[in-house]
Amino acid sequence: MNSLASGQRSLRDPAVRHPLWPPLTAGDPATSTDSVAYPLDIDYDYDRVPDDLFTRPAAHGLERWAPLLPPLAAPGLGEGNTPLVRLADGVWIKDESRNPTWSHKDRLNRLAVSAAAASGARGIVVSSSGNHGASAAAYAARAGLPCTVFTSPYAPPAVASHLRAYGATVLTVPYDSVRPLMRRIVDELGYQPVSSVTDTAHTGHPFGPEGYKTIAYEIAVELGRAPAAVHLPTGYGELLYGVAKGFLELARLGVTDSVPRMYATEPAAAGALTQAMRTGADTARVPVGPTAAYAIDCEISGYRGVVALRETGGEARTVTDDQMAQAQAELAAQGLWCEVSAAAGLAGLRTHGPADEDGPVVCVATSSGYKDTATARDTHAPVNLTWEELKTRLAQART
Repeated sequence: MNSLASGQRSLRDPAVRHPLWPPLTAGDPATSTDSVAYPLDIDYDYDRVPDDLFTRPAAHGLERWAPLLPPLAAPGLGEGNTPLVRLADGVWIKDESRNPTWSHKDRLNRLAVSAAAASGARGIVVSSSGNHGASAAAYAARAGLPCTVFTSPYAPPAVASHLRAYGATVLTVPYDSVRPLMRRIVDELGYQPVSSVTDTAHTGHPFGPEGYKTIAYEIAVELGRAPAAVHLPTGYGELLYGVAKGFLELARLGVTDSVPRMYATEPAAAGALTQAMRTGADTARVPVGPTAAYAIDCEISGYRGVVALRETGGEARTVTDDQMAQAQAELAAQGLWCEVSAAAGLAGLRTHGPADEDGPVVCVATSSGYKDTATARDTHAPVNLTWEELKTRLAQART
């Protein structure tokens, strides 16, 4: 079945509506202010959702969920249908590193690149330190669109290789130049941005976060119910918002009888959403200190994150690098290798709780350990061992 998407509406004032096309990538022009660029949300004809949508066989690719997504006009790469892994204490890990480019961003970019293809964009432009850029480049390549990526000089060494493998143009320019250059590429060259072009607050593509709803769908289908709580790594809050919207839709459609509380976890070196929730503001700007969690060290919180927490009765909290490293090690001991940022959700649960939720608890692990800045930098010289020394070392490893 084709998409049931019917239009765009302001997330700040749902009464303000726009046609579905073109995507308004710089925020809602009617409700945005000088201080906040309010994002757009996507509406659907929910009365026409097929009765069997949530009982169909599981499959890779977002086509399964097409009625509740914007039009899938660009080909996919088999994204989604990632595993839900149960830890010994009953906590579930939704492992998004199993997506085609090893992160959750593939769900967003399948939708954002589809929007670019359907609206006749001449290319894709994105600012990203890692996951988002790699994913955008892959889906742009799949759709036959050129892709330009502005990336950080501090990004992991493997990221540039990953981007260039897809044929992307990779540019490293001063931070203050990124958004002005992106806007010129959009205005003068006809590219479509799949990340923010505003300086006031992160908006991002209105179609992209819809892809994250499918994480909620998959969790609910596999558990047979909505979980009691979902803990997520949080930067600008687009993942947080998309997953929350997915669970709200499930309850609206009668598929589940509850909506989980959403817990946003940020690095203590930043914490913009935590600040916004503490002060009651729609967005907040904070100084950013050093952190290994480079994928979520955002100085500006997005309004989407505030909406997600308000609508689900959730909370924002921060964790230290040590606490994320402990969660990363816990996951690795269970065979799940993720980057430091991706372990933030589990770190938030272990650090802050609550541990007594009435129902399943899910932590979303967003991306592979290959994405970390420290990965593959250590070298290990060969060591000569006697057989007795080897047996002693192996015995120690078992204890």
